[in-house]
Amino acid sequence: MRIKQSLLEYVDNVKNGTYTCEDFVLETLEHIEKHEEVLHSYISINQKAIEDAKKIDKKIQSGEKVGAFYGAPIGIKDNICIKNSKTTCASRMLEDFVAPYDATVITRLKGQDALFIGKNNLDEFAMGLTTEFSAYGPSRNPWNPDYVPGGSSGGSAVAVSAFECLASLGSDTGGSTRNPASFCSVVGIKPSYGLISRYGLISYANSIEQIGPITRTVKDTAFVLNTIAGIDENDNTTIDNHNDDYLGEIDQGIEGKKIGIIKQMMGEGASKDVVDATNEAISKLEKQGAQIQDINLEAVDYSVAAYYTITATEAGSNLARYDNLRYGYDFPVEGYEFNSYISRARKRFGPEVTRRMILGGFVPSAGYAGKYFLKAMKVKNKLTREVNEAFKKVDLLISPTVPVQPFKIGEKIEDPIALFLVDFNTVTANLTGKPAISVPFKVTNGLPIGIQLMAEHNKDKFLLQAAYTLEQNTKLPEVPL
Repeated sequence: MRIKQSLLEYVDNVKNGTYTCEDFVLETLEHIEKHEEVLHSYISINQKAIEDAKKIDKKIQSGEKVGAFYGAPIGIKDNICIKNSKTTCASRMLEDFVAPYDATVITRLKGQDALFIGKNNLDEFAMGLTTEFSAYGPSRNPWNPDYVPGGSSGGSAVAVSAFECLASLGSDTGGSTRNPASFCSVVGIKPSYGLISRYGLISYANSIEQIGPITRTVKDTAFVLNTIAGIDENDNTTIDNHNDDYLGEIDQGIEGKKIGIIKQMMGEGASKDVVDATNEAISKLEKQGAQIQDINLEAVDYSVAAYYTITATEAGSNLARYDNLRYGYDFPVEGYEFNSYISRARKRFGPEVTRRMILGGFVPSAGYAGKYFLKAMKVKNKLTREVNEAFKKVDLLISPTVPVQPFKIGEKIEDPIALFLVDFNTVTANLTGKPAISVPFKVTNGLPIGIQLMAEHNKDKFLLQAAYTLEQNTKLPEVPL
């Protein structure tokens, strides 16, 4: 099947005339139709995809300048706005919302002739770790459909892993690109805070969330970053990356670089298979010339509690706008006074969103802010100091991406604490603003294991070089579709 290739291989093949964009998109759509009933990686499909592909082919045939993507089909998490397309956040609250503008990442991808194949499924408003909290039903892991694909960008990871697109965009607030990338055996990056504009990303927790690509290879991730990274006047948190070329010099290797093993992320709570795989990855990096040492980050033990306190507070504020007066669905106001109307309208929120909104109203409230929210901010600051100190000793930090392998759908859904702990290894990068990437490394008992690498802020290029080194020393089976 020609769809079983990387994004960069596709670009070369279309550029060289091996096949047309239309042929590839048609085959991709047929593949989606064949597998979507089981996998459910998309909420909606672009009905104009073939028409869009023909336009790309026409540009190629007429000798016009064509953007770097050459019509490559890309999936977009359904909390990122595409003008005149539905953006539901996998919530019944926004089931009829049509975005009036493009997110900056969409504008930049359009400028390079990327083709949007559809909007990917997610946990409602990106609040979840398994994609089970979607109002439109769960996505399923292509390695075993009885298992979760991770979340909240589960649909985005499934689509890439199952060859339903060449790359996708997700968002990462506490691990939401890296977690499903690990569970689905693809590459997922949480870039440095500010590297990619969040303009057009529907907000969950503004202070720590980032858009990030999910791809099949590290080079593909670098290729996507080259288009979407950089300063944006619509998002004043963005940083100037000086037009860094993330694909150039990606094969530099890591000889002489120091890598720190985060002890807290390899201990209690991490399964033996995951720890064994991580030790194997460390050994491979050591053979490539890296120097290994242990790193102690005491505040990691409190990071999940701090993360959920901070993000719930920000979510409670961000989701206050959904009063069904400014955004929402058709629900008449007659017979209600103001507060009762809003309360009734918000019953369309799912259980996880409701839980976090209630928590977000409580933890910063009078009499409790010092006990919860301010204490969480102190943990965040302590963790940042510890990580900054660690990067004075080492160039990279390594850990399992997720302490466990994928688990069965429904297995943890009634136990929010057990679910929250799945984020144990990933939230540190978000709370500290550092870039982190999940690299597929092993498949044990038919289920994937990913390795997380973390670098200093705005060292995303170096992070990709290290990830590429690990990837080049890894052999993986193909997803059993």
